[in-house]
Amino acid sequence: MKEKEDIRENKWDKLLKIHTMGRDDSNADQYHYPYEPTPYSVLERLANTGIIRKNNTLLDYGCGKGRVDFFLSYQTRCTSVGVEYDERIYNKAVENKESAISTGRVSFKAENAEYFAVPKEVDRIYFFNPFSLEILQKVMHKILESYYENPREMKLLFYYPSNEYIAYLMTVNELMFADEIDCRDLFQKNDSREKIVIFEL
Repeated sequence: MKEKEDIRENKWDKLLKIHTMGRDDSNADQYHYPYEPTPYSVLERLANTGIIRKNNTLLDYGCGKGRVDFFLSYQTRCTSVGVEYDERIYNKAVENKESAISTGRVSFKAENAEYFAVPKEVDRIYFFNPFSLEILQKVMHKILESYYENPREMKLLFYYPSNEYIAYLMTVNELMFADEIDCRDLFQKNDSREKIVIFEL
């Protein structure tokens, strides 16, 4: 099964002309979690929901080598902005941008998420456990700042969220739980965290 998953991962990387496979713990610490790309099977499911369309602008926190950005801009024609604090991994994303097929709608910022000012056109935000709860709280503050300056419908997408993330998000008054996309059937282990939880502002 693992082999089959790897073949699929490789296939998409090849098609998109990018290199995003593998995990990287080299700069991980208690606040910043290791680089691990979202499985393509999960991204396919997300792309097929219609939550992200070509008039949307997606912000990807802890974008790593840019897989989410390249894939979703290719599949949904959305515009995508990836934010990555680890310079070495950020440089890999920039390298991917030189060869990728959907590169025109994708940009990357080498910044710390908690200081990043959310652009006013951003209306979809993606998280795959990029950082600790402390950082998430600061990031949420930045998102709300952008929202109040420019009220708009915003959807926040949390893939494989931790219980502490969910517990915290439920306490943010402006957020409303909207939906969840079950992804358990895509993997062998029946893992209750295999889902994308969606909150709306």
